[in-house]
Amino acid sequence: MMIAAAEQQAAEDGDDEDDGCDGSEDDEDDEGDAAAAGCCGGCCCCGCFGGGGGSGGRRRKGRVRRMLRRLRHVWVDPKASAVRKVVDAWWSRWATLVVLPAVLAIAWCAMPFPQYPLPDDQDDAAPRPDDPGTTPRRKVPGHGATRVQVNFWFFLFVYYSLYNLTALIWITKVFNLYSLNWWPQSLGFPLTVSAIAVLSIAVPIPIYLIPETRWLTAHNTAWVAWTFVIMATPLLVAFFILMFHERHLKLRQRLSETQRIFTSSWWTGELDGTTPRRDARRHRAALSQHSFDPNAPAGSALSFAGDGAEASRSRNPALRAVGLRRRWLPASFVRFIWFCLALFIGMLAYVIGEAYAEIYLSTLPHDSWATIVYVYGWISTVHLLDGLTGWILGGNEGERVGSYPLSWIFKLYFMLTYQTYVRALYARLRSPAQFVLLQILSSTSLIIITPLHMSATFHWFLAAIGVNGQSYAAYQKLCVRNVFIRFVAENASMLAFLGSVVVLHFGANKDVYPYFAFDDVDRDGLDEGYDFGLTFYASSITWACELAASFVVAGLIRWIYGVSVVVEGKLDFVVWPELLPTCVAVMLHVLQNMFFSIVRLRFP
Repeated sequence: MMIAAAEQQAAEDGDDEDDGCDGSEDDEDDEGDAAAAGCCGGCCCCGCFGGGGGSGGRRRKGRVRRMLRRLRHVWVDPKASAVRKVVDAWWSRWATLVVLPAVLAIAWCAMPFPQYPLPDDQDDAAPRPDDPGTTPRRKVPGHGATRVQVNFWFFLFVYYSLYNLTALIWITKVFNLYSLNWWPQSLGFPLTVSAIAVLSIAVPIPIYLIPETRWLTAHNTAWVAWTFVIMATPLLVAFFILMFHERHLKLRQRLSETQRIFTSSWWTGELDGTTPRRDARRHRAALSQHSFDPNAPAGSALSFAGDGAEASRSRNPALRAVGLRRRWLPASFVRFIWFCLALFIGMLAYVIGEAYAEIYLSTLPHDSWATIVYVYGWISTVHLLDGLTGWILGGNEGERVGSYPLSWIFKLYFMLTYQTYVRALYARLRSPAQFVLLQILSSTSLIIITPLHMSATFHWFLAAIGVNGQSYAAYQKLCVRNVFIRFVAENASMLAFLGSVVVLHFGANKDVYPYFAFDDVDRDGLDEGYDFGLTFYASSITWACELAASFVVAGLIRWIYGVSVVVEGKLDFVVWPELLPTCVAVMLHVLQNMFFSIVRLRFP
């Protein structure tokens, strides 16, 4: 069914993105002019490559128009045919889903900060490796001690503004999947986003300029909390728009008599939200509550009196409650509330993760038990929030939100959030044995547990305990989808981590990101035992092992269940083209979160 839907969608979109003589409307004028000049316009299929200077210019303009059209049909107004070409080949799929968000995140954190030396009274500066006789005056934070001051205005107007812009793009793309515009129609998207962007920059300025509140600007958690408010603004705007148009009270437009035949209001005698009272007598009289009740007593008379039905409803509390629910809480409004709750949980996980990392890094060093509690506590938190959000979104029609593409995106969000914090831990592993142990646990869980989770026996067990109510085919589809999402999250997070280790260790922002400097010392002034070489090469080997494990798992799933993980993943993008730009936006946002959590901020 999904394959047929994908083919139908691709056929409807057309093949106007094909190369060469595609006969697109945008090129008809150019081809007509070229034909009038006695040339086909340089089309490769007829062998005419001569043409004059004018035809060459028209060909270039045609190529530019085709390129812009393809970009629009992939990123702005996605079409199935354009997205299919992007995800069909492995190299273009990798370039879009893995390389593009990783490179953008690395470029963002690599922008050189204007830096100034610390004042003489700075008390948390870390001892330099070229001064082994100096010991720190107090315990160095886990994300590194402050080494330089950075320019506040560059941070606010460039670094932080791009960070918030990515967050707003992600929120907008999620609303697009929900098929709802969150901005007021009278203002439009550009003006509304510009107003929110100005607000995100304007509020921190007085906090920085007032000496009594300037200390807040040095805490990453404070900036993350403000970004949370900015991300929640579209939710509030959309909610107030719906309230203003009274979507929670009535229909937006009056239904005709023919349309009302297919609604419950025509049969129950209720008025729709826009029907005037003077037209109430023209409607069909309501039926009694026992009209279609199979448990009603024998011989019960059918009541066709509208006034009598209203009196009966007013006397019966249960019927009165049903009427109130119908008039005050339409299904579309309840669905929107569920959607807002899921999005709120996702943003809340982002704030909790930042606070969690701040606490862990500021209390280093830890013993093994404390490390285990932190790591698995965070893993459990992410999976619980992921499960709760998945339950809210659902995957079938009628299940709260009931949106498969939204559940797809939020699964990617939580999976990548989990992976980024795991990658960040690689910078603090002190021996190859720790890398090996971590990889053995990860690969074993992936290769052994994943195929077992897809079995019919495990599905029966979940259904028996009431955890899963899906059919086995739908459950298997979700399992395969989750495997594909894990592959994307692993590769994107590892590429971003390795690239950032190189760029931040050797680049201009080495002192702004001391977490990747690898030259800290412990409380006794001794080297902690890990360096750039161990982190980079051991992480590269770990990535190679993860790639091998992913091929093994995909092969096992295809051999045991006859399902291709890659084909199912590509099919999702073709059926829901909006998934592609939303995936890139959410991955870029989460990768930026990883870097923002370890930047050291100290302003003059």
